Amino acid sequence: MRSASDGIDLDTAVGYRLKEAASAYHAAMERALRPSGLTITQYATLEILAQRPGLSSAELARATFVTRQSMGAVLQALAGEGLIDRADEAPHGRALPVDLTAAGRERLRRASTAVRSVEDHMLAAIDPGQTEPLRRSLDHATRALRDYSPPGDED
Repeated sequence: MRSASDGIDLDTAVGYRLKEAASAYHAAMERALRPSGLTITQYATLEILAQRPGLSSAELARATFVTRQSMGAVLQALAGEGLIDRADEAPHGRALPVDLTAAGRERLRRASTAVRSVEDHMLAAIDPGQTEPLRRSLDHATRALRDYSPPGDED
């Protein structure tokens, strides 16, 4: 039998709990978005474009945490449904800006309502005084992990 000293104690591991919460959040988002016909990445793309119109495919990929190749497929699907417009020419450089269409804004409005319900449901389970400290803690953890390099991995 394995003891806790042989590995990670999953009952107390913050990283495991974070992954478990992220998985539950992802599943709830998928259920909430299903009626809109959008995937989580498609929804995130529309939401980011609403807030930052004219981003390039590469910028959208970074903002939605997917590869550029994956973003190409996402944009192709959204364009096929008439939810986004892609410029034919780059105003400068090679990046083609992407913008929402009126249909994209309407689909986003409906999907955002569903996503807000997921967030509200999750936050209802947390003491209101703890939401801001939780956000700050997650921000600190994210920054720390972005700076992490394994021991002996000197670049």
